[in-house]
Amino acid sequence: MARLSARGAREALRGRTRHCAALDEVVTTVQGGLSAVLVLRGEAGAGKTALLDHLVTRAARCRITDVAGMESEMELAFAGLHHLCLPFLDRLDRLPVPQRDALATAFGLSAGPPPDRFLVGLATLSLLADVGADLPLVCVVDDAQWLDEVSLQTLAFVARRLGADPVAMVFAVREPDLPHEMRGLPELTVEGLAADDARALLDSAFPGRLDPHVRDRIVAETGGNPLALLELPRVLTTAELAGGFERPDTRPLAGQLESGFLRIIRSMPATTRQLLTLAAAEPVGDPSVLGRAADQLGVGLDAAAPAERAGLIEIGASVRFRHPLVRSAVYRAASAPDRRTTHQALGAATEADADPDRRAWHLAQAADEFDDAVADELERAADRARRRGGTTAAAAFLERATELTHPGGDRVRRALAAAQEKLRAGAPDSARSLLELASAGHLDDLQRAHVARVSAHLAFVSQGAGASLPLLLDAGRQLERLDPPAARETYLEAVAAAMYRGRLGNPNDLQDAAAAARAAPPGPLPPRPTDLLLTGVATRITAGHAAGLLPLAHALESFWAESDTAGESEMSWMWLACPVAPEPIAPDLWDDEAWYLLATRAVQLARTAGALSVLPFALGYQAGVSVHTGELAAAAALLDEADSIAEATGAAPPLYTSLLLLAHQGDELTARRAVSSAVHHATTRGDGRALGLARYAAAVLDNGLGRYDTALESARSACEYEDLGFYGSSLVELVEAAVRCGARDEAETALGRLDERTRSSDTGWAQGVLARSRALLGEGRDADRLYRESIEHLGRSRASVQLARTHLAYGEWLRRENRRTQARGHLRGAYDSFAGMQAQAFAERARRELQATGEKAPRRPAPADRGLTAQESRIAHLAGDGLTNREIGARLFLSPHTVEWHLRKVFTKTGVSSRRQLGAVLRSGGMDPHRPDRVGGPPGPR
Repeated sequence: MARLSARGAREALRGRTRHCAALDEVVTTVQGGLSAVLVLRGEAGAGKTALLDHLVTRAARCRITDVAGMESEMELAFAGLHHLCLPFLDRLDRLPVPQRDALATAFGLSAGPPPDRFLVGLATLSLLADVGADLPLVCVVDDAQWLDEVSLQTLAFVARRLGADPVAMVFAVREPDLPHEMRGLPELTVEGLAADDARALLDSAFPGRLDPHVRDRIVAETGGNPLALLELPRVLTTAELAGGFERPDTRPLAGQLESGFLRIIRSMPATTRQLLTLAAAEPVGDPSVLGRAADQLGVGLDAAAPAERAGLIEIGASVRFRHPLVRSAVYRAASAPDRRTTHQALGAATEADADPDRRAWHLAQAADEFDDAVADELERAADRARRRGGTTAAAAFLERATELTHPGGDRVRRALAAAQEKLRAGAPDSARSLLELASAGHLDDLQRAHVARVSAHLAFVSQGAGASLPLLLDAGRQLERLDPPAARETYLEAVAAAMYRGRLGNPNDLQDAAAAARAAPPGPLPPRPTDLLLTGVATRITAGHAAGLLPLAHALESFWAESDTAGESEMSWMWLACPVAPEPIAPDLWDDEAWYLLATRAVQLARTAGALSVLPFALGYQAGVSVHTGELAAAAALLDEADSIAEATGAAPPLYTSLLLLAHQGDELTARRAVSSAVHHATTRGDGRALGLARYAAAVLDNGLGRYDTALESARSACEYEDLGFYGSSLVELVEAAVRCGARDEAETALGRLDERTRSSDTGWAQGVLARSRALLGEGRDADRLYRESIEHLGRSRASVQLARTHLAYGEWLRRENRRTQARGHLRGAYDSFAGMQAQAFAERARRELQATGEKAPRRPAPADRGLTAQESRIAHLAGDGLTNREIGARLFLSPHTVEWHLRKVFTKTGVSSRRQLGAVLRSGGMDPHRPDRVGGPPGPR
């Protein structure tokens, strides 16, 4: 960190009693065994660095590690995080293998696939917690706004996940540049000093006597900024001091300070200025690199003496400037040719084997014209950054490589690659500019087709699926003869866009996209799973459900076979929330066995690979299976884990399983609010498929509540468009609601459509819901036979909810037929099943019917939660399932020590003393760690 002198730091703390007390509390907390996080916010010179120095002094009995962000390093992936963790890398072998490998790859210590950035965050959390377990650890991050993006994201992630760990993280951020990653963290604003303190500080910095009016004017115009009060008397002229500042609106305070530093710098010898420029451009503060670069220019380190006497720089074990404004003033004082000469010397002084990325970056800054050799080095640096997971850094390297490349094929290729990386990095405006640059060059046909595909992706980001669909189809057509595999991937994206848009798009969009996909040239041999998936989905859409059955079944088998060797990139097609991913295909085929196997395998693969960006989607899919099988508490646990990931990463998984869970749980108020929220979100985003799913969930809820008129409205809406995955289930709800409302013609029409979608499937699920739907419309012996058939079919499936619903419907029918004794058996079984599932609405409907037969069925009380918080509930459930503290921590993004801390509180609240006892209490239903109201209000759509 850049620091003020001892006297300056002491004086800058004048009037900072409240801030020092807050930092003292941080130290007390971490020494007491708990974590602490604080963000200091203030303008340049407000005294943030002096306060950090105070923190370091007070934390003398703690272990300290620090890093300062630097503008020149913002493009180097993981540079800041590597610097902060460098003293602890000898502990990497103590981390779980996926975490160790992720961190080692991110830091370039070993080769491997690009690490999931959230796994890197979890690894950093584990590493810092491990260090803190030996001695309280204080992490100090100055100028956090200048950290490279992935380092900032990782440290903000860690700050949010610290718990009962003796680790403190204190950040200093320059106003008004609070990064969005840090919003919501505890913060303390560092403002200007009060007038009396400011006057006293100014008097301490000025050796002579200031006119009181001039002094008051300086205090007012600096706003009490400590650095300005300490430095301006040194950098202003006598005339300026005599008359006060220039007009206060001419330049911002930072600019005035920088100008003052510039005046001092320009008064120094040329060799001193040259050495200062080298130090300003060298981001690491390594005196050996500075010495080698100085030798390149024929300058000795002794040239720094005038600057050291002036207090501008300190060269010892490391190179430190007095303040970041001094560094920026030095760099700004150098002419453009001098800066290029400086970077050329630093590039030559940086070892290619030890630090190739910084070397490439220095050489890039030294270039003032096209330089293909440097562009080649930058492209290699981009590839290294991509392998470490540094998408932003890769994009920056490729962008600069494009600028340095002579016009021609390589320039077009690099501009296109840079545009793709910028889009992945979340910078669509830069991507668009680079795409325009690529388009301005001489494109061959293949490059023109890839430009069209990237343009379609940009349209999806900025305008939505509707705008991207025609562009994707056009790109697919261009790629057909040039790159058939890429063409098929593009058509799959087009079909996905059309399905995403669904009922909110043009009625012909999906058919057009599927027809184009079906006519696409064949893919490679043997076909990839995505090729089979494209063929199956396109056939399903254009030729109907029966025609698509066999090719879709082959696609599912292929994904299952490939899952043993799939990496994260392959899993993105398999498990992400894309409408044409395998997970919704299985329900569309009524194949709940394949659904279960694929979802279970998805979670297993994601956990093994540490693929945290994929894991939330896999958890959502597995939760959907759990709802289907009636394991609602298990579904809630899976969604809780997905919520933990979303909370830790700042991005909610784009799945809607929670809607189905809430609909089946039957808590009317919570479920209706969730459906309303989902409808709003889906409509706003133009997500027609999600809108259909929300209507389907509402129909399930109202059929459970016995509100058949509103269920009929929702089911009608859900069935207006044939959404893949849940359209058939929506028809099941429509048949029941229509029968209950006396709309027999509508029920028969819906039954006919359901029959078309189930007749080709021999699964117990398909035949069971079809038989029940027919029974609802049947009479006498036919109805009786169909209900029994439904029970038999569903009994050989995983569809436990549907089986319980058939027992309920059969019992209701038997009661109306005055066969009360038989009705009681089915209704009692339905009630017990729904109550065990915690499906409140269906359980209450069964209880009322059972009472109508003359049998008393008291409501079962909801299990007590023993006062556990949501976090404690999740930990209790996982511990009861036999997971270790380390395994629980990996799932919930907590350190093992924090898990243990929460678990002790769980034991106290539940009155148990071991995991075995806790598991027994959970299994006996003595507590419910996953209440239906767990969302605490309407959840965002999942």
